Amino acid sequence: MDEVQQSHAADIPSSPAAAAQREPDHVALADAIRKLARTSVLVVGDAMLDRYIYGSVERVSREAPVPVLTVDREVAVPGGAGNVVRNLGALGVAVAFVSVVGDDQAGSDLTGLIGSQPGVEPWLLVQGSRTTTRKTRYVAQGQQLLRTDREDPSPVHPKLAERMLRIVRDAMAATTVTILSDYGKGVLSGDMPAQIIAAAKTSGRKVVVDTRGGDYSRFAGADLILPTAYDLARHFGRRMATDAAIAEAAAELRAQHKFGAVLVNRLEEGMTLAGPQGILHLQAETHDLVDVSGANDTAVAALGAGLAASLDVAMASRIATIANGVVLGRTGISVAREGDLLAAISPHGSALRRIVSLEAAATRVENWRREGWQTAMAIGAYDVVTPEVHAALQASRDAADRLVIGLERDGKDRQQRPEAVRAAQLASLDCVDLVVMIDSNNTAELLYALRPDLLIGPRNQAGAELLPTWGGRVISV
Repeated sequence: MDEVQQSHAADIPSSPAAAAQREPDHVALADAIRKLARTSVLVVGDAMLDRYIYGSVERVSREAPVPVLTVDREVAVPGGAGNVVRNLGALGVAVAFVSVVGDDQAGSDLTGLIGSQPGVEPWLLVQGSRTTTRKTRYVAQGQQLLRTDREDPSPVHPKLAERMLRIVRDAMAATTVTILSDYGKGVLSGDMPAQIIAAAKTSGRKVVVDTRGGDYSRFAGADLILPTAYDLARHFGRRMATDAAIAEAAAELRAQHKFGAVLVNRLEEGMTLAGPQGILHLQAETHDLVDVSGANDTAVAALGAGLAASLDVAMASRIATIANGVVLGRTGISVAREGDLLAAISPHGSALRRIVSLEAAATRVENWRREGWQTAMAIGAYDVVTPEVHAALQASRDAADRLVIGLERDGKDRQQRPEAVRAAQLASLDCVDLVVMIDSNNTAELLYALRPDLLIGPRNQAGAELLPTWGGRVISV
């Protein structure tokens, strides 16, 4: 516990200069991203067929109290490990893919979709009488109405598993990194993961794991594993509400199963890496959580490509965090391309996404509240951010888990910089999580909408009397 805490503390920058030293500069990060396309990766795991049926709902059925979906279009894409392959292909990576499908129409469709992707060498073995895993989602007005699943999670037939393992061993010779994408649908059942990891060690190849199952011991000895914060909390049976709690659990998981490193996907909160060099918290490049579908697939693809490009674990994890943020800000299962990653790391790209509407801020703060995090709020015009003001904002952030700035809009009686310039400067500060534009006379509306735990400033500022109604308080820094 003490070692984890010390490592965690050592990775928290104490000043803007220290933060700049710890974060890779944009030029180095861009160069690293461009290296991904010159790599080759092997993917082994559960292939699925994801179908999306889009339409509109304008009435309720007379037969039952259910909406009637008028279908406009249908889309089918590879899911599960197939989505990892899609993401690798989107980055320009050469991919060998080993999986098992059923002898049915869904299996045939999935084979065609994967085989049509450039740079992909598919080895989709067919098992008779097996049902190809497929998920069908019905969507109207951007909202998912229903999802239906068809699957056979039983282990792959032993003889087919032996053949699959032979193909995997041969494919390792032509690739640099192996990704195991386990959705618990039978392809990576039993001792298959252990045999693949052993073969990788013999071949001098690295193994990256993304598993939805709770038994991490089956992947013992892997070079890197990518659990979500939710799965990690479920595994240990305790809440993961703070950076320190997640860091401790990640380090514990790494020690338990001799993983080279553990990278915890915390969705819009970023990622936490527990590796040989200690703990590193990586900030997300998005503040607009739209859809979590496929986010871990994108992250593990970027991570595997990064390691295949001979990047160190910290840099590869940073790229995975960026890719994760790209798809979290989109609807449906998406991919992150090289251009998306480069745009996300532009000097102003990620910072400007912290400037949000009042409605978006209210949603984000409510999500933080559910995670058990406290929010501090500071309100003002912030015409000039002096070193003293920056220090005060950093102290405000240190008093809670997140800091939201209520930035007063341009006023007719003020001689100050334009609000867009002021907002961009505040959003670029590491200690600021969100910036919300407000009219100077709407402070009470802002506070009531966000209900912050802490309000920074004098006790007599407008709206401060509201804080006690939801248990908040005013503090001075």
